[in-house]
Amino acid sequence: MLTFLAYAMVATFITLIMTKRVSALVGLVLVPLAFALMAGFTTELGPMMLEGVRDIAPTGIMLLFAILYFGLMIDAGLFDPLVTRIVKLVGNDPFKIVFGTAVLAMLISLDGDGSTTYMITAAAMFPLYRHLRLDTRKMACVTVMAGMAANLLPWGGPTARAAAVLNMQAADLYLSVLPAQIMCFAWVLGVAAILGLRERQRVANLPEPVADEQLSPKVLVAEDNARDPDALRPKLFVVNLALTVALLAALIANTLPLPVLFIVAYATALLINYPSLAEQRRRLAAHAGNALAVSGLVFAAGTFTGILSGTGMVDAMTASIVQVIPPELGRYMAPITAVLSIPFTFLVSNDAFYFGMLPILANTAESYGISKEVIGRASLVGQQFHLLSPLVPSTYLLVGLARIEFGELLRFASPWALGTCVVMFLSCLVFGIFPWAA
Repeated sequence: MLTFLAYAMVATFITLIMTKRVSALVGLVLVPLAFALMAGFTTELGPMMLEGVRDIAPTGIMLLFAILYFGLMIDAGLFDPLVTRIVKLVGNDPFKIVFGTAVLAMLISLDGDGSTTYMITAAAMFPLYRHLRLDTRKMACVTVMAGMAANLLPWGGPTARAAAVLNMQAADLYLSVLPAQIMCFAWVLGVAAILGLRERQRVANLPEPVADEQLSPKVLVAEDNARDPDALRPKLFVVNLALTVALLAALIANTLPLPVLFIVAYATALLINYPSLAEQRRRLAAHAGNALAVSGLVFAAGTFTGILSGTGMVDAMTASIVQVIPPELGRYMAPITAVLSIPFTFLVSNDAFYFGMLPILANTAESYGISKEVIGRASLVGQQFHLLSPLVPSTYLLVGLARIEFGELLRFASPWALGTCVVMFLSCLVFGIFPWAA
């Protein structure tokens, strides 16, 4: 019964948000609450939900201050030269803009932090999409796909988790899947080219095309309706650039916890750029809405994962999958693990999959002569779909920056992201990263 309720809960939630029956925040809180009550849990729900919020709190705080920090830098004009350069490179060609979005997101995502990738990419590209009336779903799609391909990096998270569980070096595990990652990046660029060509054709058929003179870099920067001209700080460009580079370096080097780094960076940037208390209040108010919307969704997701884990639904889902694998399919555990990683890293958190389910799959595979290292490689295939999960906090930031609903991104990007999973799966077989059968 618990297994049935677990799958029904996830299916209900996904259906509701994709059909726009409820907002993501409402669904994240009320859907798991309703199914937990049906499962017979009552007084235990409060501690479960609080535990989930507590676990996700560092991520929520990090995103809150990351939004405030990069919002402040956008106000101060740090990214204006980048926007100007990109406008000169891509002009008003929708194909070049969509393709350039993918390239930019791929380069920035090498730092392993999704929220940074989304904020910098959106800061540079969103003005172009808005002024040319391009579909921002395409911007969000290629950006999140670039992030998913880069998520295989050792410092990205999943690879480190799999390596830790299997007692391997993260670098060794990553190097073994590097050829497949390169193919995933190539697929992302191919998707960007397809979407760019489609967007070029769509825009060409619009009744009132935007005049070329409206698309100059200066106009794009000046007419950004989220900008306050009085907030620009061109004289502090070098200082802000140095502070941002130092922040990114500290993020990669993991010198301090991410929430602490963004809190300190934001406080420092606020003091340097806007020493007046009145100015500081205005800057905080300018981005409070976006910051609150994203962080609110993150904490709501914490209640979802808290109930999912606390009720034992995650364990029930894991056991149900392992039990249905018949012995005669044991020699195919590598491709089975790869296929299972796609829905399960979407339905549950990476921690739940890699620390809960992967050891069971790896131990089962060993009994059929398949090494844990092979299963670890196969388990990474699902990362090409993982960031579209409603349980990933940074994805809410992306949809907020693109000014679309979460369900819109899920519907639009899912076929392309599943294509990336297929590309990685086939690449792993072709390059011998994992075998079809023992």
